[in-house]
Amino acid sequence: MPFPAGQETVNKNSRGHSMSSTVMSSTTMSPEQNKAVVKRMWQALSEMDWEGMKACMHPEIFYEDVPSDDPGAHGPENCVKRLQIAFKHLSKQEQTTHHLVAEGNVVFLDHTEKWTFTSGETAQHTFCTLHEMKDGLVSRWSDYWDMNKFVGQFPGWFLEEMMKASAADFSD
Repeated sequence: MPFPAGQETVNKNSRGHSMSSTVMSSTTMSPEQNKAVVKRMWQALSEMDWEGMKACMHPEIFYEDVPSDDPGAHGPENCVKRLQIAFKHLSKQEQTTHHLVAEGNVVFLDHTEKWTFTSGETAQHTFCTLHEMKDGLVSRWSDYWDMNKFVGQFPGWFLEEMMKASAADFSD
């Protein structure tokens, strides 16, 4: 049964986090506008432009790497802190977009990331990313990827650095 415009349905994901699906209303951004915000956010990530990334994030954003055990990050500041744990060890992050599809307030990005570590090693992997939009900004960011295939490419020193981090490093 269809929902009235603007009505939200709230479901919980496997970690108990709310996942809302807002039905488009006349004040909702178009799918093309939503795709443009997502493109800007990912361009800012490639440039490690943290302020540019935060400008694309809703104040209530939830960011998670679905295959990992960590609880994810809430809010733009914590999302950036979480990203910086890994990205401070990269000299470059490149992306190749394969597909970018939007329907209503949901944008899916199928892309490959290539990480170049400060020591020169590289790792490359394909991700599928779900973005939910609210008020023209990304309110949910969920990355789906094969942890073993990507992490298996990481240099040992980087894995040691990642083991030093905990959820306390990116939560209030």
